[in-house]
Amino acid sequence: MIKPKMSSTKPNRLIHSASPYLLQHAYNPVDWFEWGTEALEKAVKEDKPILVSIGYSSCHWCHVMERESFEIEAIAQLMNETCVCIKVDREERPDIDQIYMDAVQALGVNGGWPLNVFLTPQQKPFFGGTYFSPQTWIQILRNIGKAFLMNRQHLEETATELESHLSRSDVERFMQKSSSPWEKDLEAMFNKLASRFDKTWGGMDKAPKFIMPSVWRFLLQYYYLNKESQALNQVTLTLDKTAAGGIYDHVGGGFARYSVDAHWFAPHFEKMLYDNAQLFTLYSEAYSVTHNETYRTIVYETFDWLMREMTHPNGGFYSALDADSEGIEGQYYVWKRSEIDAILGPDAELISEYYGITTGGNWEHGNNILIRDTSNKISNPSFDIILADAKQKLLNVREKRVKPGLDDKIITSWNAMMISGLTDAYGVFGDERFLAAAIKNMKFIESHLTSDNTLFRSYKGKRSATTGFLDDYAHVIQAQLKLYHATFDESWVHKAAKLVAHTIENFFDPNDGFFFYTSGRSEKLITRKKEIFDNVIPSSNATMAQNLFVAGSLLDKDEWKQSAFTMTESLGHIITSEPNYMSQWAIVYTQIRRGLNEVLLTGKNIHSLRSDLQKKYLPFVLVQGSAGTSELPLFEGKTTVGAKDTIYVCYQKTCGLPVHTLEEALKQIK
Repeated sequence: MIKPKMSSTKPNRLIHSASPYLLQHAYNPVDWFEWGTEALEKAVKEDKPILVSIGYSSCHWCHVMERESFEIEAIAQLMNETCVCIKVDREERPDIDQIYMDAVQALGVNGGWPLNVFLTPQQKPFFGGTYFSPQTWIQILRNIGKAFLMNRQHLEETATELESHLSRSDVERFMQKSSSPWEKDLEAMFNKLASRFDKTWGGMDKAPKFIMPSVWRFLLQYYYLNKESQALNQVTLTLDKTAAGGIYDHVGGGFARYSVDAHWFAPHFEKMLYDNAQLFTLYSEAYSVTHNETYRTIVYETFDWLMREMTHPNGGFYSALDADSEGIEGQYYVWKRSEIDAILGPDAELISEYYGITTGGNWEHGNNILIRDTSNKISNPSFDIILADAKQKLLNVREKRVKPGLDDKIITSWNAMMISGLTDAYGVFGDERFLAAAIKNMKFIESHLTSDNTLFRSYKGKRSATTGFLDDYAHVIQAQLKLYHATFDESWVHKAAKLVAHTIENFFDPNDGFFFYTSGRSEKLITRKKEIFDNVIPSSNATMAQNLFVAGSLLDKDEWKQSAFTMTESLGHIITSEPNYMSQWAIVYTQIRRGLNEVLLTGKNIHSLRSDLQKKYLPFVLVQGSAGTSELPLFEGKTTVGAKDTIYVCYQKTCGLPVHTLEEALKQIK
């Protein structure tokens, strides 16, 4: 758990917060407020600019700016005199973060965290940026104070222009249909992505490098449809290089957020739940295509990390591990050669060769980041046993080090993403532990983060007062649908249907057919955003479109499927022209245009049939099962034939002749 750092003997208001990030700032001499009525009314009453400083608990540069500026009495005094200072945890209030991140980017500044934005008392932004050095920060505060008094009209004009920009919907800006057949659109998407492939190190040709799971999942789909070897080769190259690089924790499992270089070597060491959730799915799907045992190992080691370090006793998953320990980025994860020698003894030389460990170190201060040279083949026949033993010994020693800070809040959408990842891994590997962890987590969400059909954003000792955003609903619905496919328990479909109806009622905009990020019942901010672009987390509208299509198919609700079709069709041009930023949309677009085969399993052995079917990579199959009666519309009139397990393969409400083996069924899949 992250504890407050005492830079002052007297705590500020944040000491009462449940957010681990805000608690980090509870002993700053800055007179911090949480976002809320008290701070906003104070700004209006005193006619002072508002400073909104946004970050998250595992953000390295957030810690740096706190240490350099927010903990310094003289700087804090200047902040308190100049502004009403508000601290925001972007993971708990992504709605606020979205608005002011857009504002800073509109000012021509690259986005990032910490995000520091200055607002008028009416919450309109007029200046902002990310990390500032102490000298620059002092000068900015002085300039802001002077401008607010001496040049107020110009400042208000800038704020009005920015407000106008923020109020314009991305849907409005980018809504344009594609004029090409969908097969041509897919080819154009692939060619656009291929033009940026890093064919040596995997990923795309830039640094820093984020893994971006939805890009590679789209390319797996593309390979399935077109047998384009370049697509599969780039996926496997990327997964091989990331699994071998420093971005992967070779000792403890799990992936860091990104690599600062183009070679996946030096990570930004923070580990986020949402990245690893998606990588469960990606590595599992890639295994089902390639049967590469390294991919299985990655899934299992990451699961061990999740259970060991990131799981609440009642089944919820924590948000993140900090990049820093003992005030040094990556300190927890790196090794000196002398440590390796002392811990591993006679096996040290072999393990050092395998992981690129040198006496002088391959990183800063004589330290080594563990990496694998994929071309280095160890000939020792006992190496697998030696490696497993070495990893355990290193893990045992590492556990005694000062650990990175744990952000132990439980975020609804990220937990639901992990449920989906675990359920996908269960489908491929059949390990009941994956499914058990997924179900236990969903029970946590139902018990602690749900009231009737209303979701809440987060939990830390108690649920937050902040109700869920669109991504919370979208990912919980997706997880419920995946749990149905893994268990054939139809209660998951009915729960998903209730949440879909709630989401349509509270988030849907009938004017353009998309969903707002915030509920109509939520706190009113200066604008109400719609999230359409995919980033490291898929866009909530893309996920919702997929939910509407899948749930609509299961429940025979054509209006839901039509809504999904309209959403993807209206963004067809931008999906095709910018697939790197619309990769989840590309997945959904492909599934809708190609259509899904619905495979119905009936009989006593449906779970065995399901297991065999889901081990295969079939991205356009919606599997359903019933051992008796079913409330799902497509099962009407379909029973076992001749007392045998029976399989029906359907496409667009038309079913083929019933068959009794998977081999026969696979021949019918379109």
